[in-house]
Amino acid sequence: MPKQPMRIAGLALIAGASLTAATAQAQDKGSVHLAYVEWASEVASTNVMRAVLEQAGYEVEMTSLSAAAMWQSVATGDADGIVAAWLPTTHADYLDRVGDQVDDLGPNLDGTKLGLVVPAYSEADSIADLNEHAEAFEGKITGIDPGAGIMSLTEQVVDDYDLDLDVQSGSGATMTAALKSAIDNQEEIAVTGWTPHWMFARWDLKYLEDPKNVYGGAEQIHTIVRDGLEEDMPGAYAILDAFEWTPEQMGEVMLMNQEKDSDPYENAKQWVEDNQDLVQEWLPEA
Repeated sequence: MPKQPMRIAGLALIAGASLTAATAQAQDKGSVHLAYVEWASEVASTNVMRAVLEQAGYEVEMTSLSAAAMWQSVATGDADGIVAAWLPTTHADYLDRVGDQVDDLGPNLDGTKLGLVVPAYSEADSIADLNEHAEAFEGKITGIDPGAGIMSLTEQVVDDYDLDLDVQSGSGATMTAALKSAIDNQEEIAVTGWTPHWMFARWDLKYLEDPKNVYGGAEQIHTIVRDGLEEDMPGAYAILDAFEWTPEQMGEVMLMNQEKDSDPYENAKQWVEDNQDLVQEWLPEA
C-alpha cells in the first residue's frame, strides 16, 4: 500500500477509536430523567435542558405529567429533576408536601407573574369588575389542567371576590385556543395566565388588577432535583444547578415552538447551538 493511503487509513482508525471512546464516555455518564408539565414555558425550558445535558454527554428521558405527579416523581426518585417549579406561591402546596425529600437548587428564571388575563379591549380592568360583565364572559373563567397551582388560586379568587363565574378546567392548549377564538371574534374572555408565555407576544392582552393580591407578586421558576443526585451524577447536578436564563430568552424558544409543525426538541437544539456563550456558563469546566 502506498504511504499516503496508509497514512489516511491510520488516521481513520485513530478517529474511529476516538469516536468510540467518546461514545463510551458519554454512555458512562448515565441517563437523566426530567419530568415536566405541559405548559408552553416548561416545554421550552425542559427541552433546552435536555439539549444541554445531551451536549454534555448524558442520555436524557423526558416525561410529561400533571403538576402534582411531577413533584411526586422527583420526591420518589422516579425523576431526577424538574426545571418547572413555580415558587413561592403557585407550587407552594407541593413543596410543603415533599420539601424534605427534594433538593431546591434555586431559581432558573426571575420575573414571572400569575393572574387573570383578558384581551386589551376588554371593558374589565380589575377582577372586581367581572361580576358586572359576567354575562359577556359567559359566566366562566377558562383555565388549564385541574392540578395546576394557578387553578387552586383561581378558585380562591372566585371565593374571595364572590364572583358569579365558574372556573373551567382544560389544558394550556385548550385555553389558548379559546383565547384565540374569542379575540378573532372580538368577544370577552378571561383566562388563567402567566408570564412568561408566548400569548403575550401573539396578542394584545392585559392582566386584571388583583386588589386583594390573591395571586401574589412576582414569582420565580426553580430547579428541583431528587435527593442523592449530586452524589450519583455530580456533572448533571452541576449543570442543573447552573441553569439560569431570562423571560426574554425563554420567550424566544416558546415563539419558535408556536410555528406550524415545529418540534420543541429540534427548536431547543437549534437555540442551544445558537446560544453557546450562555450554554457554556451552565456547563462544568471539566
